[in-house]
Amino acid sequence: MLVRDWMTRNVITLGLKTTVVDAAEIMRTKKVRQFPVIDEKGILVGIVSDRDIRDAMPSKYLPGDSVSGGNLSNLRAADIMSAEPTKVSLITPMDMVANILMRQKFGGLPVTDEAGRILGIVTVADVLRFLCTASGLQRGGPQIAVRLESKPGPLSGLLDFLRAEGVRIGSVFTSHDHGDPIYRNAYVRIVDMGERTLPDLIASLKAKHHLLFYVEDGRTTLVEK
Repeated sequence: MLVRDWMTRNVITLGLKTTVVDAAEIMRTKKVRQFPVIDEKGILVGIVSDRDIRDAMPSKYLPGDSVSGGNLSNLRAADIMSAEPTKVSLITPMDMVANILMRQKFGGLPVTDEAGRILGIVTVADVLRFLCTASGLQRGGPQIAVRLESKPGPLSGLLDFLRAEGVRIGSVFTSHDHGDPIYRNAYVRIVDMGERTLPDLIASLKAKHHLLFYVEDGRTTLVEK
């Protein structure tokens, strides 16, 4: 699951000499939150965010368009951009992108080739789209959450149990249990119940596994243990 499969390719860029006034107008009309800044060769040289533009604009409560004694119409992208921005490649894994965005609190990351030419941008919205698809949410079907011992064997045992019950699995996610690291939780999306009903399957799961909760049609049911 790589950036090349999820990034936004038709990215709006700014040139070094693009005025802040023009950038603000593009941001307003295109609903863009950040712009890669490229030089005349198409090489990424910086990033301008919506915050950079807002900070550069004079207060609406003050007359004129002066900024630090200058004129707003003369202010360029090169004057307000963040140089040497964090960037990713076409083959950067999407979970690494999510981690960078979370840690750095960025709205997106430019995607470049080895020469630094801009190829696209991968945004928080792209990461969320990836997550919805990878989790199987877009295909629908109930999801179950099961606590397992964090060692080899329990996960394959759970999946074997579900297959024996005649259900078809769409996706599987696991994570360490926040309360106790000796456990991990498995989140399984079911795309076909076969001959079983969900209440029957839940009853069978509760008899053999530590079921935490299940989700059906957007409604979450917690399971008491």
